[in-house]
Amino acid sequence: MKPAAHLDESAAAEDYSLHRVPVSARYSWWSVATQRFGQLSALSQFLLGVTLGLGMTFWRAVLAIALGSVLLEIVSIFVGIAGTREGLSTSVLARWTGFGNKGSAIVGLTIAVSLIGWFGVQNAVFAEGLHSLLGGPSVVAWSLIGGLGVTAIVMYGFHGMAWTAYVTVPAFVALAVWAVGRQLARFSLHDLIWSQPAGRPLSLAAGATLVAGGFIVGAVMTPDMTRYNRTAGDVIRQTLVGVTVGEFFIGLIGVLLAHALHTVDVVAIITTTSGLWGTVVLTASVLKINDWNLYSSTLGLVNVVDVLAGRCVSRRLLTVVIGALGSALSATGLLHHFIGFLTLLGILIPPVAGIMIAEYYVVRTWRAELDSSRIRGRLPADAPEWVPASLISWAGAGAAGYFIHVGIPALNALVVAFAGHIALSEMGRTRPRARVREARNASSRR
Repeated sequence: MKPAAHLDESAAAEDYSLHRVPVSARYSWWSVATQRFGQLSALSQFLLGVTLGLGMTFWRAVLAIALGSVLLEIVSIFVGIAGTREGLSTSVLARWTGFGNKGSAIVGLTIAVSLIGWFGVQNAVFAEGLHSLLGGPSVVAWSLIGGLGVTAIVMYGFHGMAWTAYVTVPAFVALAVWAVGRQLARFSLHDLIWSQPAGRPLSLAAGATLVAGGFIVGAVMTPDMTRYNRTAGDVIRQTLVGVTVGEFFIGLIGVLLAHALHTVDVVAIITTTSGLWGTVVLTASVLKINDWNLYSSTLGLVNVVDVLAGRCVSRRLLTVVIGALGSALSATGLLHHFIGFLTLLGILIPPVAGIMIAEYYVVRTWRAELDSSRIRGRLPADAPEWVPASLISWAGAGAAGYFIHVGIPALNALVVAFAGHIALSEMGRTRPRARVREARNASSRR
């Protein structure tokens, strides 16, 4: 048997992909918040703001962003605190928060396939953008360069990604604001705020759906990040800073751009203001999102292999394999044909958070095992293989998210999963109690 010290060193080398992150390996809340803000301060957020601005007045867009952000913050805080307390990634935590071993493998596989796909799509955007700005190598070559560059960063795990965020987040924000400022300087801020939208009207529910749906997968993946936080207060602070500032700061700049330029092509305007600066903005934007796409996908797959094959596969090895695969797929352009499928997978991910929150905070079936094992810094000795209540809730919530178009689909799916898991779990507890009462009554009659 390997000594405990060797096991701890081995777990650290693999970024604690199948273990609890010890207190000694945690980071300051600001370090984690920088990465969270980096996920939300991106060109995609500018595009979201532009979409809102073309269909809404400024103040209506503010309300839509507020509604969507509150949903994201609630989900992020609840699953994030669970991740901090237990020090576990999303897919491993799922074993004791409603899904069981085999169920957590399905969760991990769903997450991995979805994020690998988006890793390739984002990498293709990066390659096409750099080829347009700089020329030089072909789009295929830029795809391989970008994908393998992100793969090299993710190989170093959370520490390498933290240092990447320290550099790319300030660079992106400073240069993007400079580029936007040059465009908005020609207009009166008062006139932009009170001007009417130039595009087709967008309802408040539709706007809030765009905001919440644009980052709901990232919110569900929060434990992958917050397992490196030190306290629940850190999770709350970083969420309020990352989500609120990211959504409002970048999103509302996009709204103003839409009111000023009356076009959806403002992202191209930002990146082409200057070849050099546009290159830096585009590179920084993609790096700080795509590293987390790849990182969370590999964490999910490590759990899948551990559960289904009983093997502890190296996270670094999986990072190289998945990074190379995603880079190759983006180079072929094949992933653009699967965006519809990736969107469909995205509907299945919000219910995961609903079930985890319901189980961890309300049903609490495995909380005692989690609490006692946490004191020892180890995982619980065992976990259920399947939890039928969660699978039924998950299927029903996915159907609700897909077929119910009233309100916010992601919220519909999450609420159905939350309520369904609580109801089915309570029914499962009630039936054994009823059988006991019946047996006692029968015995007394004898």
